[in-house]
Amino acid sequence: MKQFEPGSDEWLDQISEEIIDPERPIIDPHHHLWLQRFNRDYVLPQYWADTESGHNVVKTVFMECRAFYHRDGPEHLRPAGETEFIAGLAHETRAAEARGEHQAVISGILAHADLTLAGESEDKLLELLEQHRHVSNGLLRGIRHSAARDPHPKDLLIVSAAPPYLHGKESFRKGLRIIAAQGLTYDSWHYHHQNEDFMELARAVPECTMILDHFGTPLGVGNYRHCRDEIFQQWKQDIAALAKCPNVYAKLGGLAMPDNGFGWDKAERPPTSDEIIKQHKRYYMHTLDCFGPDRCMFESNFPVDRLSLSYPIIWNAFKKMTIDLTDAEKHALFYGTAEKVYSLQ
Repeated sequence: MKQFEPGSDEWLDQISEEIIDPERPIIDPHHHLWLQRFNRDYVLPQYWADTESGHNVVKTVFMECRAFYHRDGPEHLRPAGETEFIAGLAHETRAAEARGEHQAVISGILAHADLTLAGESEDKLLELLEQHRHVSNGLLRGIRHSAARDPHPKDLLIVSAAPPYLHGKESFRKGLRIIAAQGLTYDSWHYHHQNEDFMELARAVPECTMILDHFGTPLGVGNYRHCRDEIFQQWKQDIAALAKCPNVYAKLGGLAMPDNGFGWDKAERPPTSDEIIKQHKRYYMHTLDCFGPDRCMFESNFPVDRLSLSYPIIWNAFKKMTIDLTDAEKHALFYGTAEKVYSLQ
């Protein structure tokens, strides 16, 4: 049997399933676009190939990934280069829609800003936010400043170099208050052992709408490789406590990153939707039980999760997991919550 590179089109194409509920409208509220990461490009042609693979993906939200930054000019303004580039791609998606082409439309941008600038120079943060707004062509919806930090970065494929206890820094919290005053959301990427820090943050800045990305990223590699059930028990308690913060919403997805440790990124073939459900369902259903459909939204986290599974298969898994929910509950999870939280037109 021929061996394919995990994450490649040939590897992903080994698993094919009939699309479940193909007419259901979907907003994918969390994807990236970039050039030459994981040895391949992932911009509109590649993303559209995924979104047009069977499910009815109508709108998407781009999540910052430190790509396309300005290479010169003031350091604090360089992230605006990413927003400007993505806004150009978003214009292409709207033009395709206007031509009657059925392609997903980038309807929102979540940009990066160093929120601790609020402690050093509030004017610098305000200048960056204004620049993001200006170049986004009306698509700026929120900010992500990653707090992910682990004491064993050598074990991780995707390493975030956040400073210790970023969520506890007063300069960071001041920055959050500033973006909240401007009607912007905050997405948090951090690891499972930082959930308590995030909960303290949510309580300290209740006026800011916050979104928990990727279930708080339960790790499963390196020192965490043999601790999955132990981590899950603590994670369950953390999610239940976080759900009591009314300003926090949850993204359901991003659990197939290599650092989650499920191993599909090293397997001979990708998983089926049933295999995904077998490994992941307890995370999805616990979060859904705690937050409720009106505070949860499914996300693809592509192309990072593409290293482990394919786009049509992960959305099939989402639909199978929620088969017993009402139509209104399904609409919230696949479309409505994302539309509400990110004020998508």
